[in-house]
Amino acid sequence: MPRQFRPLDWRVLWIAFVAMLLGGVVAVVAKVLTALIGLITNLSFYGRWSYDFGSPAGNHLGLWVIAVPAIGGLIVGVMARWGSRAIRGHGIPEAMEQVLLNESRIPPRITWLKPVSSAIAIGTGGPFGAEGPIIATGGALGSLIAQLMHVTADERKTLLAAGAAAGMAAVFSAPISAVLLAVELLLFERRARSLIPVALAATVGTGFRYVLEGNAPMFPMPALETPTLSAIAAYIVLGVLVGVVSVWITKLTYAIEDHFEKLPIHWMWWPALGGIVVGIVGYYMPLTLGVGYTNISAVLSGSIGMSAMLALCLLKLLSWSVALGSGTSGGTLAPLFTIGGAMGGVLGMALANVAPWLHVDPHLAALVCMAAIFAGASRAFLTSVVFAFETTQQPHGLLPLLGACAAAYLVSGLLMRNTIMTEKIVRRGVRVPSDYAADYLDQIYVRDACSRDVVSLKAEQTVADVRQWLASQGANTKHQGFPVLDAQGQVMGVITRRQLYDANLALDTSVQALIKVAPIVVREDHTLREAADHMVEREVGRLVVVSKDKPHRMVGIITRGDLLVAHAQRLREARYASRHLDLGRKPAAP
Repeated sequence: MPRQFRPLDWRVLWIAFVAMLLGGVVAVVAKVLTALIGLITNLSFYGRWSYDFGSPAGNHLGLWVIAVPAIGGLIVGVMARWGSRAIRGHGIPEAMEQVLLNESRIPPRITWLKPVSSAIAIGTGGPFGAEGPIIATGGALGSLIAQLMHVTADERKTLLAAGAAAGMAAVFSAPISAVLLAVELLLFERRARSLIPVALAATVGTGFRYVLEGNAPMFPMPALETPTLSAIAAYIVLGVLVGVVSVWITKLTYAIEDHFEKLPIHWMWWPALGGIVVGIVGYYMPLTLGVGYTNISAVLSGSIGMSAMLALCLLKLLSWSVALGSGTSGGTLAPLFTIGGAMGGVLGMALANVAPWLHVDPHLAALVCMAAIFAGASRAFLTSVVFAFETTQQPHGLLPLLGACAAAYLVSGLLMRNTIMTEKIVRRGVRVPSDYAADYLDQIYVRDACSRDVVSLKAEQTVADVRQWLASQGANTKHQGFPVLDAQGQVMGVITRRQLYDANLALDTSVQALIKVAPIVVREDHTLREAADHMVEREVGRLVVVSKDKPHRMVGIITRGDLLVAHAQRLREARYASRHLDLGRKPAAP
């Protein structure tokens, strides 16, 4: 019989311990990568040797600034061609693909190729965030460690997600949203055996950040007041608008990528072409260069004017979408937050001037739109809400964030089939789960689905007797398998019609002699999920159901058809609408 499923076992302790060690290592790697980006930025734009993580916006290169991102793109293209093509893009879709198709086995070379290529792309002015490459690197490192260990594919997936979550937590000091990101985009489940190691890895990653960087919020902003009801309604409307924009941005990005695919040159050169556009935009709007974390802080704190925010929103979108479409290496979170935050700041200021009675706070509008645009583009709904709270530590923003992100998620789901995270791999034929529901088969006991009116054979019957009975073609003769009972009514085994009609059998052979193996059984208190797994493992289509208290007494048979019948009930619950109460109808007379 199958072992009854346990949500946790002692092996989780070992995986959790490895995940915690991994979290510390990834946090250090995040610090090293940040320093590497700072070094390349300082060398490229200021000609100095410094690891300070700064913005390239204050450079004095003049027109030469156009060449810097192009050179960085060329280097990334060369690394992708002769290193690994998987370093192109922002990393999360590639990690999702490995989880879904390759049992979470990321090639070891990605562990160093991805961070180095991203540091070059971002350090030379690429309009990306450092968090995407660090998330991808953490996931690759977790996969590498797991490939060196004796673990299952599920445990390898857990360590991959743990590394990714630790990377995000170490960058943003946002452990809870890092765990949610792992659940929504990498694990495709919420089980204790995977959630606990990921949460512990994110905790350790954040702890290391506190030691290395301090515990101040990533994006400080003025204290927010409790929003009024009219303001909450306005923020939800902003969420609807941002949801439409997120759909448009996703389609724009992939349309640009499609146009690059049509160029009559090798894809190795595309990042350099994208870098030229980045450089031109950066010449006119230096704030679009680099990661732009300071831009997000400026937008949320209100230290940037309305016209500057509008220019930042539009030009950052142009620079980032072209660069990402060209196939260079970099993240999507920070650019989307910059675009959404700037857009929200502009709309918030406009509403505050045009409709002051709504009591819309421009700072909160910027925060709401920053989160909503990521919720709409990626559909990582809970991640978006919690991330905005953790990085600003503004509790009064939670309710508007919840409403706006839900609205953006709804609009995105209605208008767009795939997301900015999944469109690329869906085009390659990968089926990406979008909804996570409890296993319906795990909610039903075998005793509630098995057939109890079982047609059985007696051990002393002969083949001739049974063949004669089958030839009568009665209602009970249509089954493909029959349990065999001894004189005490205990199950001895199961024989099939094929065995009974074997041409080499003597007619006086007893049914008992046809039993070659012990019966494959399941207890009535097991679930249908356990029964289905048992069928797969033993390569059978039916199981004998035995009593919980008397394991030799048969109480029924469970077949693959019974499992399908149970699934039919799930489909009815999901698809068929009906009314059970009619308040306008008078009750029938007694």
